Amino acid sequence: MLFLELIAQGLVQGSIYALVALGLTLVYGLLRILHVAHAALFTLGGYIGVLVMNSSGSMSLAFMAAMVAAGIMGIAMYRLCYAPMLKQPPFVALIASIGLYIAFEELFRIIFGASGLSYQAPPLQEQVALFGGLQFKQAELMVMASTAIIIAVLGYLQNKTRVGVACQATVSDPQMAQSFGISLNKVRDINFFVGSALAGFAGVWVALLNNLVEPTMGSVPSYKGLAIIVLGGMGSVRGTLLAALILGVVESFGTIYLGKFLDRNAIAFAFLIIVLMLRPQGLFARR
Repeated sequence: MLFLELIAQGLVQGSIYALVALGLTLVYGLLRILHVAHAALFTLGGYIGVLVMNSSGSMSLAFMAAMVAAGIMGIAMYRLCYAPMLKQPPFVALIASIGLYIAFEELFRIIFGASGLSYQAPPLQEQVALFGGLQFKQAELMVMASTAIIIAVLGYLQNKTRVGVACQATVSDPQMAQSFGISLNKVRDINFFVGSALAGFAGVWVALLNNLVEPTMGSVPSYKGLAIIVLGGMGSVRGTLLAALILGVVESFGTIYLGKFLDRNAIAFAFLIIVLMLRPQGLFARR
């Protein structure tokens, strides 16, 4: 029974990591930039979700508003920050990204306060009993279901639509894609919007699960997301998804068996360090 509970809780946490890391993978695959400011978009989604839910009472509207706001802000980050730096060494964009995140964190603190916001009446908190006596919050089940749906939709869009094929072509060979008439800026805008919207979507879920949004909320999930895309093989969507789920399960088991000695986050990063020491190219790197 405990084994199944730990697996289930690990999959819930892994689903959150997958949503965050997927957005990072889309950006890295296109620009080869470690998008640290992704954490700010995660937090922005959480704040927008709480504000819209508390004012309107509509959960679907909260998710839509959070995704659109995060997506538009992601495009703005690309246009105003990354695009002018594309010809510079990668570390220049990395430093700019870190600066962006710090600036947004302070902005959230100034606007919303350091103590954070919470839902007036958090939805989906009822317990649901499943097979084997397993119990989940409705929100936890919805996290896993929505992540699975998003993965399926993204897979279809990437492989079966003209926009998806154009994005893949741009990732593989930008110059060749441009010679075939593909607009690199449009493809980058699309990738940043989708990746950022996923971060906003994940931020709403974490706010629901914890009933709290605070200025630093996005830091740990996004740092883990950066580690996950390395663990899964840089730029590999499939590898990122598998690595996120594996990390969630490892965290879940580690908290039970090593929790007396190590913090949950320390367990996760220790696992990532050990794996990368043994396999620096990541678990699922493309050959």
